Amino acid sequence: MKDLLVLIAQGLVENPDAVSVTVDEADEDGVVVYHLHVADGDMGRVIGKQGRIAKAIRTVMRAASVKGGQKISVEID
Repeated sequence: MKDLLVLIAQGLVENPDAVSVTVDEADEDGVVVYHLHVADGDMGRVIGKQGRIAKAIRTVMRAASVKGGQKISVEID
């Protein structure tokens, strides 16, 4: 899952080397939180107009997690 998020983010940004993802442990509800970190100049590219790209990233990640039997959340830091 982490590799998928990195791959998606690197395709969107101008500085793919600055993309990193940290993963929190599952909380009491079983939700794993993925924190996406990008360069400051690339933040707008990842969020998109009115958050549409960020929403799409979360949707793709959620769909992939269902296939794996997990519950996830993506935070863009």
